[in-house]
Amino acid sequence: IMAAPPWQIHQDLPYGTMEDDEMRNMNIGCLQDHGVIFLWVTGRAMELARECLKIWGYDRVDELIWVKTNQLQRLIRTGRTGHWLNHSKEHCLVGIKGKPALNRFVDCDVLVSEVRETSRKPDEMYSLLERLSPGTRKLEIFARTHNLKPGWVGLGNQLNGVQILEPEMRARYEARYGCAGPDGRLPLNFQAK
Repeated sequence: IMAAPPWQIHQDLPYGTMEDDEMRNMNIGCLQDHGVIFLWVTGRAMELARECLKIWGYDRVDELIWVKTNQLQRLIRTGRTGHWLNHSKEHCLVGIKGKPALNRFVDCDVLVSEVRETSRKPDEMYSLLERLSPGTRKLEIFARTHNLKPGWVGLGNQLNGVQILEPEMRARYEARYGCAGPDGRLPLNFQAK
């Protein structure tokens, strides 16, 4: 699982945010018995994110840092977040639940990558997670259209309807809920046919 929640950071953002208790009450723990979660977090919500991992049944085992650069690969010094200092990095907490089969020690804990749209995470994250856990189903919570990837399930309120890229999963969805309409969108009613 990878999640970049809309933490309430008390700043104007171009999207809605969730209150701390809404985060705590998300039933993320039911999604895996054995697995890993990569939880992106802003500075203000660091302790809350650690608390959420525990509530959801994960042990925090590591942390990844994304060092943000511009198009010239120079360090971003005018980040939009931060209350005291401009933030040139983002944190991603790593939590483990159960005993997942993982390729440990295949990557390092620092990503250096260019900043793009607000809240868009580096594409390198997806290949890192593929190397860590090859051949397994991947889920992105709070997904956006620009980060839908084959082999991943993306859930998020900024997605435009139901979009399933993986042919086998799309066929199973259509068999259960109906085929796409003339506009290519899949039905949203979750009542089986």
